[in-house]
Amino acid sequence: MNEAPSSDRALLLCDLQNDFIHPDGAYARGNQKSADIAALPARLKPLADRVRADGAWIVSTHFTLVPGKGGEPFISPHLKTLRPFLRRGDFAPGSWGNALVEELAPADLSVEKVAYSAFYQTRLDWVLRRAGIRRLLVAGIVTNGGVSSTARDAHTRDYEVTTLADGCAAFDRTTHEAALAALRSIGPVVTVAEALGG
Repeated sequence: MNEAPSSDRALLLCDLQNDFIHPDGAYARGNQKSADIAALPARLKPLADRVRADGAWIVSTHFTLVPGKGGEPFISPHLKTLRPFLRRGDFAPGSWGNALVEELAPADLSVEKVAYSAFYQTRLDWVLRRAGIRRLLVAGIVTNGGVSSTARDAHTRDYEVTTLADGCAAFDRTTHEAALAALRSIGPVVTVAEALGG
């Protein structure tokens, strides 16, 4: 019988969801694609497998469009301007699109979020502390959005934050690299291979 993870370390997967990444997801339908983003699940899978084998935690965050009356989602004005293709059913709670991509599933803990930071108005801090997690390996999308905001908020809450340089991606490499450079001020930035070796 498998015991529950007991490590104080977690691989935090930010928004690696079907609607963002899968060829049948909302972003692909809106022609918002990136080869760097698409490559993340396969690159992260060996690390996720190692984390599980070591008894550490897999924690996933899920950007969510909460449906209002009639099912129409609440979409922030800035997001509606940036992503006008988003529609009813996209990123809906409990939907296929909202789920962690199959290559990296399942997560031990999952948290829905409505803004860039996975700590903003969510239970993430509560579940991490209840699980005894103090060290975070942060991966996901996008480096300059959800990843950066979540990593910085984790740092302000005294978590030990390590960002996975090639375990994150943005829609262009210049933006990705600039975000990584800024994140070096809060903790180490390492490759997936280096994390596997550690």
